[in-house]
Amino acid sequence: MLVTWTVWLSLLAACVVISFTPGAGAINTMSNALVQGSRRSLWGVLGQQVALIVHVVIVAAGVGLLVSRSPLLFGLIRYAGAAYLVYLGVRLILTRPEAQSLGPAVRVREGAWSIFRRGFWVNLLNPKAVVFFLAFVPQFVRLDREPLPQYLVLVGTVIVVDILVMWFFFAAAAKSFRRFTQDARGQRILNTVFGGLFIAIAALLLFLH
Repeated sequence: MLVTWTVWLSLLAACVVISFTPGAGAINTMSNALVQGSRRSLWGVLGQQVALIVHVVIVAAGVGLLVSRSPLLFGLIRYAGAAYLVYLGVRLILTRPEAQSLGPAVRVREGAWSIFRRGFWVNLLNPKAVVFFLAFVPQFVRLDREPLPQYLVLVGTVIVVDILVMWFFFAAAAKSFRRFTQDARGQRILNTVFGGLFIAIAALLLFLH
């Protein structure tokens, strides 16, 4: 057996707790769901999962240890990640309300690749994710067994749980705010709120160690 049921259930519980913890990925998912709809927000969620895979690969390859021990590398990635979140926040705050029709607001359809790419960078430019996985992964990978199958189980569990939580919880939660998108004032309020949240998370990334 690749992993025992006890280890896998512990992994599953840890993944659920991690995914439900609010962060840039959750804010990005809710923002996408509001602007583009819950179905199209899935592209952003998938982009975030690819970034998670990259983080696990980085840790498995030993690069994560190098990043965690190098203040320069860690700082560069940390500032790049914070700058990107601030950019997303400011862009969202400055976004003009969309044209109105007799019914709901007319949404500008963003390309799937653009949504996917933003989700990827939101999760990738987070050096603390590398440090987290550096501490997280060894708890569920036994050195006396073949590592690749264990990593596949770990990555598969992380991705499935995160997709379910992001899409069925955070994207669904955004529906309760959908009524604010019916007029220009509501759109400005939501853009300001979610833009402010991106900037707040950037501040946490920089100032909380």
